[in-house]
Amino acid sequence: MTPRKQRLSLSLPKKAIFTLPDAHEVDIECTSGAVWITLDHDRRDIVLEPGERFRSDSHRRALVAALEASCVRFSAAALSIAAGPAPAERSPWRLWPHGMSPA
Repeated sequence: MTPRKQRLSLSLPKKAIFTLPDAHEVDIECTSGAVWITLDHDRRDIVLEPGERFRSDSHRRALVAALEASCVRFSAAALSIAAGPAPAERSPWRLWPHGMSPA
């Protein structure tokens, strides 16, 4: 069965920080405002403005901080439940609210 996309959109007030426990192959798109993204053990600072997106190629925690009131869309491939058990890093539930939390 082909993977399907799983999406989650959030409105973040200025200075709000959200944690994405495993950002591997998760598209993070800023749809309004501006956000700053930092990954554990990564020296880069990523700033996204409306229409820009970022995807991590490593299994690292990401902090997404709103530099101003912002809307952010997260999307990732999710395995079909019919495909059997998925490894933890590719869980079909990884973008649901229990997989993200305020920092």
